[in-house]
Amino acid sequence: MGFRIKLNHILPLLVSAYISNAWAIEPFVVKDIRVEGIQRTEPGTIFNYLPVRVGETMDDGKATQAIKALYGTGFFKDVRIEVDNDVLVVLVQERAAISSIEFNGNKSFPSDKMLEGLKQVGLSSGLIFDRSMLDRAEQEIKRQYLAQGKYAATVKTIVSPQERNRVAIRFDIEEGAVSKIRNINIVGNRDFDDEVLLEQFKLTTPNWLSWWNKDDQYSKQKLTADLEALRSFYMNQGYLEFNVDSTQVSITPDKRDIYITVNITEGNKYTVSEVKMAGEILLPEDEALGLVSVEVGEFFNRQKVTDSSKAISDRLGNDGYAFANVNAVPAVDKENYTVGFTFYVDPGRRVYVRRINLTGNTRTRDEVLRREMRQLESAWYGADKITRSKQRLERLQFFEDVNLETPAVPGTTDQVDLNVNVTEKSTGSVQFGAGLSSSEGVIFGVTVNQNNFLGTGNRVSAQVNTGDINTTYSLSFTDPYFTPDGI
Repeated sequence: MGFRIKLNHILPLLVSAYISNAWAIEPFVVKDIRVEGIQRTEPGTIFNYLPVRVGETMDDGKATQAIKALYGTGFFKDVRIEVDNDVLVVLVQERAAISSIEFNGNKSFPSDKMLEGLKQVGLSSGLIFDRSMLDRAEQEIKRQYLAQGKYAATVKTIVSPQERNRVAIRFDIEEGAVSKIRNINIVGNRDFDDEVLLEQFKLTTPNWLSWWNKDDQYSKQKLTADLEALRSFYMNQGYLEFNVDSTQVSITPDKRDIYITVNITEGNKYTVSEVKMAGEILLPEDEALGLVSVEVGEFFNRQKVTDSSKAISDRLGNDGYAFANVNAVPAVDKENYTVGFTFYVDPGRRVYVRRINLTGNTRTRDEVLRREMRQLESAWYGADKITRSKQRLERLQFFEDVNLETPAVPGTTDQVDLNVNVTEKSTGSVQFGAGLSSSEGVIFGVTVNQNNFLGTGNRVSAQVNTGDINTTYSLSFTDPYFTPDGI
């Protein structure tokens, strides 16, 4: 009830914030409009936001509407409307504009890159100055230095007023020294020594290669990745119940040294007691079980479980089941420290490839790519055929990158398109050579090769060798698909 009473008092104040900037106006016909207080803004800009023109009637409602509209532009920090002998007077106080942004002391990041980053958060020369944007920019710069391990970095902003209601912004940066990891302590390990566990970490204490790979600089993302690597290590050794209980990261008062403590619970090693299949397998059970690398009697290994699920899924993909899903469900016996796995198979619908779409081949003809495809249009989807198609395209050496995607066709449940996107690279070369012979004297040679002549996939080579006695000209042309099958 108390909150409601306060709100009822606040709302009239908020509304009156606009009304207080305009006198109570008796309706009148506007003879002229005068704008005062502008330094950078054109008068026409203000006229566009006014709900009244010369010769029209002005009243309180239009005055409030005009003030709200001008405030909404963000250009002004104060707006007032007055009347002088039927002349509408608009008095404004412009917000400052940013004239320049400078950086001092930044060695790790180039100024042009920092200016580009600030522009993305709304701080740039020519824009309206906003103190909240400046604070955000300052925090973002600090965050970038923290990501580089410079925890002692300080950033100070200086705003200098200039003529014509403008301000110059300067960031004074003291980067400080990079904080180094001095110790990584693992607590709770009983079956493995610290040295073995720390080998799973990319983060480490300073060594003679740290200047190059920066592995002694702390990063939250790097630590998270290292903890996952530690988890995988234990899971692949049979420790099904392994857990990272907590991590503590502390830094010395001078912000130069970092200490990391990782508390873990290893748990007990589990043995695989059973492996079986369930669901709609679609394969002979012996063949499906043959794809499972998990064996009864061995210690639990998470990587083998993951690989087994993928092997079954890929095998179904070869038969057209592009969206097959295989889940390994564990049955844990905590008393005997055993675990059984049931691989549930959901093949989904069998799908076929509706169309093969090629993009990125601006020079190479479509037929050069299509003749390498082993997956055909209007044929059943084949994961192995798509893989071989990608390998053959990469083997051409015409492209820097080959990317294949199989999105579902909208509105269907049994069709996909095969989208092939390539990034072309230069396929030609020119070689020059020179030599000295007792019989030929000085010998000069030039060779021009083009492995993708006019985008046809054909190879053309021209060579000229000349000396005092002989001159040799050679031209070669190779069509790898002289026969339809490229034999």
